[in-house]
Amino acid sequence: MQSITTYLQSTMFSKLIRSPSLAVLCRGVHASLSSATSVATKKTIQGPPSSDYIFEREAKYGAHNYHPLPVALERGKGVYVWDVEGRKYFDFLSAYSAVNQGHCHPKIVDALKAQSEKLTLTSRAFYNDVLGEYEEFVTKMFNYNKVLPMNTGVEAGETACKLARKWAYTVKGVPKYKAKIIFAAGNFWGRTMSAISSSTDPTSYDGFGPFMPGFELIPYNDLPALEVLFIADEIQTGLARTGKMLAVDHENVRPDIILLGKALSGGLYPVSAVLCDDEVMLTIKPGEHGSTYGGNPLACRVALAALEVIEEEGLVKNAEIMGNILRNELMKTPSDIVTCVRGRGLLNAIVIRETKDYDAWKVCLRLRDNGLLAKPTHGDIIRLAPPLVIKEDEIRECIEIIHKTILSF
Repeated sequence: MQSITTYLQSTMFSKLIRSPSLAVLCRGVHASLSSATSVATKKTIQGPPSSDYIFEREAKYGAHNYHPLPVALERGKGVYVWDVEGRKYFDFLSAYSAVNQGHCHPKIVDALKAQSEKLTLTSRAFYNDVLGEYEEFVTKMFNYNKVLPMNTGVEAGETACKLARKWAYTVKGVPKYKAKIIFAAGNFWGRTMSAISSSTDPTSYDGFGPFMPGFELIPYNDLPALEVLFIADEIQTGLARTGKMLAVDHENVRPDIILLGKALSGGLYPVSAVLCDDEVMLTIKPGEHGSTYGGNPLACRVALAALEVIEEEGLVKNAEIMGNILRNELMKTPSDIVTCVRGRGLLNAIVIRETKDYDAWKVCLRLRDNGLLAKPTHGDIIRLAPPLVIKEDEIRECIEIIHKTILSF
């Protein structure tokens, strides 16, 4: 069968952990979600809203499509965030790796402010004076002929799917509407219909069928040697997060198509990009794909600054060094609660052995109470991914918090 393939996950190493015992940190516990102050009566109360009020208001007026950790944030700087009551935390989620450069990086903020006062949006109906500068910078940085600018990560994924199919028909000669896109089982790249149609996770796809045709799933790392395009989704793993500029650099491979997003703006603005060579990119002609906001001058100026910060501040190397310290120290934790420590660079995870007394969610709540914010994923996994600007004294303080939190159970 003629096929096109895509790679949608990065691997992580796992090891068991052991270590010397430590004492428990104490910190004030957050108020519960229930509150005597209701959304209705809050209007009559002076002063800023409380955490409880913020929780209640979101629950009342917003869709219930997320289950946030109960903490209401109002400010961030570098590796730190503060809640509305003024409590300070280490951020160990980094907005799913969108703030690799740290919260509100001054260079990126200054770039956004300056451009926002000059020109923000033209659409692609006209040229603007920043897009070409950005296109030249990013294509040379990653060594591809062309870039197609989009906004969100999942838009970049959808764009890659369209490019792959167009290439299949116009270059490879696949019969009309017979192209297949192959996805590795266990992938996650978004919430759109295409993304969930390629998912093996019932949480993503259950209740949303029928699904998009032309997608096939294979076991992870089972890529057949066919004439196919290799698409690497680097939206969360790329831009220095794993201790390399791209996660695929660990394997010394060059994908046909690269997807970038999240930290491409340092967390200030939705910016994504699809990079590939002319043979693939030029299969799409004017009018066949686009975005009103994709490539706007504000996004381009922000992305330029965000990429420059990664290079100028040596974030690739820092992620590698700080990640090694984090994993090496966490592996010493003398507890059977944590069954595995794994990761690359500053994209790491610990796996929690769940019992009737504790699970990953309860561990994250106690981490919060001790001054560190992390979030469970897939039930028993806690992602540990701080901004890449974190310093050694800060990473060691965080290790102490994690150690003491684990040992408190």
